[in-house]
This record gives sequence, C-alpha cells and structure tokens, in this order.
Amino acid sequence: DMDGKETEYFVRRDVLDELRLDEVAQKGSWSSKPSLSEQVKDSLRCSLPKVKRIILTWIPVLGWLPRYSIRENALGDLISGCSVGIMHLPQGMAYALLASLRPVYGLYTSLFPVLVYFIFGTSRHISVGTFAVLSIMVGSVTERLAPDSEFMVNGTNGTAGLDIDARDAERVKVACALTLLSGIFQILLGVVRFGFVVTYLSEPLVRGYTTGSACHVCVSQLKYLFGVKPSRFSGPFSLIYTLVDLCSLLPQTRVPELVVSLVALAVLIVVKEINACYRHKLPLPLPIELVVIIAATIITHYCGLTSKYYIDVVGEIPSGIKAPRVPDASLFSQVVGDAFAVAIVGYAINISLGKTFGLKHGYKVDSNQELVALGLSNTVGGFFQCYSVTSSLSRSLVQESTGGKTQVAGVISSIIVLITVLKIGALFEDLPKAVLSCIVFVNLKGMFKQFMDVAVLWKTNKVDLLVWLVTFVSTVLFNLDLGLAISVGFSMLTVIFRTQLPRYSILGNVPGTDVYLDTEIYREAKEIPGIKIFRSSTTIYYTNADMYLEALQEKSGIEIGKLLTAKKKHDAKQKRMQEKEKKKAKKEAKNQFISLMQSQATQDVHIENEIFPCRALRVCLCVFVSLCGLVSACVVAQLEAAGFFSDSIPKSRLFVTVHDAVLHVLRERLTERRNVSGAANAHTHTPRCMCDSLLLTSRMFPTTNP
Repeated sequence: DMDGKETEYFVRRDVLDELRLDEVAQKGSWSSKPSLSEQVKDSLRCSLPKVKRIILTWIPVLGWLPRYSIRENALGDLISGCSVGIMHLPQGMAYALLASLRPVYGLYTSLFPVLVYFIFGTSRHISVGTFAVLSIMVGSVTERLAPDSEFMVNGTNGTAGLDIDARDAERVKVACALTLLSGIFQILLGVVRFGFVVTYLSEPLVRGYTTGSACHVCVSQLKYLFGVKPSRFSGPFSLIYTLVDLCSLLPQTRVPELVVSLVALAVLIVVKEINACYRHKLPLPLPIELVVIIAATIITHYCGLTSKYYIDVVGEIPSGIKAPRVPDASLFSQVVGDAFAVAIVGYAINISLGKTFGLKHGYKVDSNQELVALGLSNTVGGFFQCYSVTSSLSRSLVQESTGGKTQVAGVISSIIVLITVLKIGALFEDLPKAVLSCIVFVNLKGMFKQFMDVAVLWKTNKVDLLVWLVTFVSTVLFNLDLGLAISVGFSMLTVIFRTQLPRYSILGNVPGTDVYLDTEIYREAKEIPGIKIFRSSTTIYYTNADMYLEALQEKSGIEIGKLLTAKKKHDAKQKRMQEKEKKKAKKEAKNQFISLMQSQATQDVHIENEIFPCRALRVCLCVFVSLCGLVSACVVAQLEAAGFFSDSIPKSRLFVTVHDAVLHVLRERLTERRNVSGAANAHTHTPRCMCDSLLLTSRMFPTTNP
C-alpha cells in the first residue's frame, strides 16, 4: 500500500533448515570462476591488452592525460596550481625548520616529489609536499644523529663555536637517507599489495597522533618566537624538559623578535579568519602567508633590523638546483625504525585525504598504487636532497576549492617553486625565522581543532576515545617514534578486548512479527515459554569459547555440567540395568521375550521422570544475519570440515533464521505432547523443566559442542 503510513508484506513458505535449504535453493557449483591452473596460465599469458592494462595500472598518468580536456579543466587547474604554488613557498621554507634543515631544502621538497606523484598518483586533488607532522618526525632523527655537540670547534680566541655548515651538511645526509629508506618501504608494501595495512591505523589513532605531533611542532617553534636558545633534549619526556627550559629562559626573551612574531601572528590570524568567513565570495583566498614573507623580508632588509637588533634570519639561499646525489646507505641501520614509522604515518595521512576527495568527486583512489606513488616520490626525492613528503590538508583543500580538476595543478605549482629556486630564492635571505615560525603556528589550527574529537567520541564511542587519548598522551610524552609504537599496540589490544567482551543477550519475539530483539532493551520483546534464544554479538573462537559457555549458562539458567553429570549417571545406570537384564535372561530363559519388553518400558518411564531435570533439551543452532537472515555458506563448510555435525547435532538443526528454528521447536513440542498424552495419564509426576529448547544465535559457531 503506497498511500498507507505502514508497509506490510506476507510470506508463505516451509520452515527451512540447512538440508531443506540446499534442496530448495539447489546447492551446487554454479560458478564460472576459472580453476587455479587456468588462473596461473592466464597470469603467464602475454598479450597486448594485458600489457597495456599493466602499464596503465602502474603509470596512471598515461591513462588520463591523453584524454585531458583543456576546455573543462585547464582554467581551474591553472588557478588552483598558482594558489597552491604560492602556498608551497612559505610552507616549504617554514617546515624545513621543523626538519632542522635550511629553508631551501623545503623548496626542493615542494618541487621534485610533486612531479613524481603527478606521474604515478591516482588522486586528482591532494597536494603532495612538506607537512608539519612528517617534518617534525624527520627533525627528531636529524637532531639525534647530528646534534650540535658533535660540531663544536675552537675559535681563534679560545672560545668554542658551532660549525653550522658542517652540521647542516650532515643533517641533509641523514634526512636524505631516511627519506630514501622510507620510500623503499612504501614501494615494497605497494608491490606486495599491502595497502590494507593502513586499516590498522584507525581514524582516532591517526587524529590523536597528529594532534600530539602538533604539540611537538608548537614547542619546537617557541624558541624562534621568543628569540631564546633552549637546550636540546631527546628521548621520553623531551617535550616536557624543553618546555621547562623555555620557561626558565623567558626572562631572556629578545624583544625585537617577540615584536616581529606578535605582529606577524596578528596579521596572519586576522586575514586567515577573513578568508574563512568569506571563502564563498572570494574567487581566491588571499595569499597572506606570501604577503607576510615578502613584507617582512623587505622591512628587515631596508631597516637594517639584522645589524641593529640581531634578528635571526634565514641566511643564504643558494640559487639553482643541485645535481642528484646517492644518499649515504651506511646510515640505513640507524634510521630503519624511524623510516618505517615515517612511511606508515605518511601513507596513512595521504590515503585518508585521497579517499576523502575521491569519494566526494566520484573517482577511485587505488590504495596500493598510492603506496607506490608516495614511495617513488620519496625515493626520487632522496636523490635530490628532499625529505619525506605526504599530502597537506590545507594545500589540498585550496587545490580542490579553487577549481583544481587534475594533478596538472600540481605541475603548475611545481613550476612556481622552480622559478623561485632558480631566480628569486636568494631574495628571501633576510627573512626572519620568527615569521616562518608564525606561519607554522597558524597552520597548526586545523590539528589543534582535533581536540574537539574528545567531546564527540565521549558521546559516540568510549573505546575510540580511549585510543585517541592514549595515542595523544604517549605521543606527547614518549616522542613520535615510541609514541606511535605504543599507540598501535594499544589499538591492537582494544581489538582483542572487544572480542573478549562481547554483548550476550536473550532474545524475545515481538508479538505478531518474526522479529527477535534483546529483552533487556525492548519492552515488547517477549520470551517464548519453554524456549531460550541466546545471542553473542561477536565471533566465537578459541580465545572466548569459555566466556561464551559461561554466559550461555548464566543467561539461559541451564547448568550444562549438571546435565552432563546426569547423562553419565544415566548411561552407567542403563549399563547396569542391561547387565542385570542379561543375568535375569539366563535364569528366565523360558520367559525371555516377555521380561525384556516389560523391563524396557520401565526403563523409559524412569528416565523420563527422574534422570533429566530438563525434559527435552534440544540445541538448535542458527546464525543471526541482520541483513538477509541466511547462514553463511563458508561457515557451514567449515563446520562440515571440522566434523561438527553428528548424530546428536545433525545438520537439520541448523536453520536459516531464528524464526525458522522457533517454529520447528514449537512444532516438535506439539507432536511430543500428542505422543506422550497416553503416558501422561499413567504418570502424574510433572518433570522439572527450565526450558524445553535452547536456540543459539551468533555470527560464528563454537568449534566444540558445549
């Protein structure tokens, strides 16, 4: 009835157990799937279409670039590429400081990996390049393996000085080796189709980790804002030690750098808020970061702030591109753990953004190809003195919102960065580092907004909230590498605990329907007299089988141990009675036939009335599938292979739905009552019965008979 408020449906069919279902549905091998030998032969067979398909899979640009529509895409990609390229300049230089490298290496990182991703990537909208979290992860490694203390030299007047050039050169070697190794890890994972590994990094874990990383980024930049030089700490609690040291140095704050920082922060925050408020009206967001960099450089240079107030500036920015150089492989053993962490975190951020935009615009992002693309970007970048890259949320949003359609926008942004590196990079030598730090601070806004996850997760999922909090706290206290390991370990524990702590419930029928719901939640769900329907919310396997059995006994009120004991006593007594009958048969050979019939009748009545406290305990197994109500074929196959079905639990006890099992039990119980009506007249003793039947519902079956 399309006009009515409620829609009703009526179904008339037989009660279906597993055997009857096989007959009705005509179970058999109807699949046309090729055999294993045919699949192997097909994989070894070479043909032109197959070669073309493989090439297009590994080099996606060959698939979409020949079909590139200039009329539909060119203008949007041009505007988007220019906008993102302008963002690359300040972010590249600023994030290089997080990696403890000179700003020019941030520009290199915004150039070469972007071109590689253009060729091998499958996302059309993400902007690959420098990112705060990965930059700080790289910086923790470069500072650990190339600390200032190893580059102290004696001055001409006997005082110790720092050889900055030697230190920076060594840190570049460390960063390149780390980047190359992380890229190799990503390529290998992509080749073996291991893209699913990121599914083990849940969204609360990634967001908690990036929020904790943002705290490290924030603390690392405070020294530039206040113009102080705190001691360098490494290992657990280094962030706490750095904060304490910074607080002790606050009386030594350099006022000129603090003034520069406050002015830059004020301008950046105000204009960015204007961009956010009027983003729908502005054709392009105001490039305030670039404006602030240009203005700060001009003011510092022409007002002589460097010589008058000793403001710390960027320094020499060499023009041109350096020749590729093989990274130092001898450093691999020292950075292997950090490289794997960088590879996983970078990929997790990249694929989450890529799939978000792919879902929004209706195209597929290949998770395994993204691993290969990101790995090649890092591998090639390692040869050109770049450090590890991933996609940036802020740049990706700008690339998408300004009309970008394809990765041609990335190429255009790379051209802008290339022009800067070749021609105008040297003009930024008088740029105060405090301004770059302010740019970093302002761009952390999105990460710090993730603190709002706590309130949302508190209402929706307490376990995910615990994962978020543990990840954040461990990242803040134990640094990025150890914090990630602790977070992943804890996340795995929550998966185990969720399977160990499922919800067990007793189901009742909603009158007039075939719907069965939890009686503790739904008032109208009523238990059927004499039938217990027990449900487990999780898969049953060896680790939680004992808990399942305990919950089954508690919820159903049936003590299976006592039933088994009673059965053993019954078997023993039956055996004694049989032996007694044999002896009696020898003595009464003449009346053997009559005596045997009388003894058997007495035995049946005795068992019925005295031995079993539950008159007819039938275990009817059925799977509760909320979408279609059918038993999973693979589960049935596993049960058959394991020899689960027997004479005591035949395959006919497996039903398609809970309602089929209930109807079967009710029908059998009615038949029994009719059959024993004569015996009931002869024996007035009523058996003590807690439940006539027990129905088990679960997403998987126990491997042993409880």
